[in-house]
Amino acid sequence: MEKMIVTIFETEAKAYDGMLALHQLDKEGTITVHSAAVVKKNSDGTVELLKQKDEFPIRAVKGTAIGALIGLLGGPVGVFVGATSGTMAGAFGDLYESGVSAEFIDDVSVLLVPGKFAVVADVSEEWISPLDLKMAILGGQVFRTTRKEVETVQMSSDLDLLDWEIDELDAEMKNSKDERKAELKAKIDKLKAKRQQKIDQAKQRLEQTKKEHNEKVQNLKQKAGNARDEKKAALEARIKQINDKHDQTVAKWKNAMADRLENKADKLEEKASKLRS
Repeated sequence: MEKMIVTIFETEAKAYDGMLALHQLDKEGTITVHSAAVVKKNSDGTVELLKQKDEFPIRAVKGTAIGALIGLLGGPVGVFVGATSGTMAGAFGDLYESGVSAEFIDDVSVLLVPGKFAVVADVSEEWISPLDLKMAILGGQVFRTTRKEVETVQMSSDLDLLDWEIDELDAEMKNSKDERKAELKAKIDKLKAKRQQKIDQAKQRLEQTKKEHNEKVQNLKQKAGNARDEKKAALEARIKQINDKHDQTVAKWKNAMADRLENKADKLEEKASKLRS
């Protein structure tokens, strides 16, 4: 099962030890680490991504779930990235991209205070004990949550609201005096542009999600090819889980777009019918 994990440490050295522990668990096949980063909470509330080796398949965090999570941990001020990292620029992060809840961020933020360090990771694991025991020995406090798929639902809801606003203004414009029509049309055009921007952003996120998914699966297949017996079976099960979840995400997105196109076609037909009559 795919999970987002944040483990908080008192010192930078302990945080790097935590990263090494993740690497060892991944090597053993106990868990699969798709991406991980060491971060520091600065005095101004920003989160700094610290320099590290490229140990896991998803190296750059920009546009990925772990990148979104790091952005959220930085709060409204955003993310500060050290000059040596070069993987992100500015503030980003969104609950829908990261797949975590606001409650999870609140829980982590209580302990991730300025001066503390954390290992943030996107992993697949079946049992929580192996990782928890390793981190407890190092003095780390573990927070984990199962990744939730809410992006497509939220996107559809946002677009529905914009469509409703556009329809309302369109109806008002038809019954307005000429001096009001230009003002209302400008508002409609602005909402339409906003709607198109959201659709374009959703397409971009879908492509990024596909890329992230492919990197995860490719890494797991490589590991499974070199594994035997129970370890191989566990890795193959993780591949199936990740593929199934990805297929569901793509299907939801395509269905949402198909429904929207169908509704748009119905509205055009309705307008054409009124003109004919």
